[in-house]
Amino acid sequence: MDRHVTPDPAPTRTRRLGRAAAYAIPVAAILFGVGFLVRSQWGPLQSLDDAVIDSTTSFTRPRDGVRSFLIFWQELTQPIKLYTVGTALCLWVWLAKGLRTRAWWAFGTMMLAWMIGLGAKYLFQRARPLVEDPVSEAPGYSFPSGHALNSAAWATTVVILLWPLLRPRAAKVAAVVMAVLFIGLTALDRVLLGVHYPSDVTVGVLTGVGLALASYAGYTGWNPPHPEDADDPDLDEDHDVAGTAGTADPSATGSLRGRHTTHP
Repeated sequence: MDRHVTPDPAPTRTRRLGRAAAYAIPVAAILFGVGFLVRSQWGPLQSLDDAVIDSTTSFTRPRDGVRSFLIFWQELTQPIKLYTVGTALCLWVWLAKGLRTRAWWAFGTMMLAWMIGLGAKYLFQRARPLVEDPVSEAPGYSFPSGHALNSAAWATTVVILLWPLLRPRAAKVAAVVMAVLFIGLTALDRVLLGVHYPSDVTVGVLTGVGLALASYAGYTGWNPPHPEDADDPDLDEDHDVAGTAGTADPSATGSLRGRHTTHP
């Protein structure tokens, strides 16, 4: 009698979707909740945003060195530049390190973040801050901040992409610290230049980080059609359990093989 039974992948799929939803739902609530307040021009929020912009631009305006650095950082963190670097990293992780599926996950996540950021701007259509003596100018809509959202999504995705390759604990800590500083400086840049309200950058950062984490939560534990070509420690979270079962019963080896080649 054939004892090789392929387990139903539905529970794994359900867990993955549940984890992803746990991140995605609060992020969507923040994006659309604040977006509704922005569209309705809610007085308290608009007054707070205007007051902060007045203070930040007053700080930047007389400081030519600060202004020059902020404009340099603005150009350096253009989304297309970040995603060009991100795509190169994905190719390196795939071709040099053999983490093909992880590389595709990271690339897809970054492209999704880019599209969501652009779509949200056209959905909410918030005008840029009006400053009497502007420090800098930027085209397009204001909410959410594209620089903040894409920088947050990019930095979070890159750290997760490279995580298995960062062997020393110090390297992992350094990567997280650098990502936080990168995101924080980009968000601050937008407000100090007076091209985004603080609510724009706050929601942008939360959306970017939350989107990357939701995507990763859905990716972890996924079984690709050809796992032998995708050596990734995050793909099969139940691998150790199945391996233990295989030790007790030789037939479990075939069962495990069948489990991996089933695409949920």
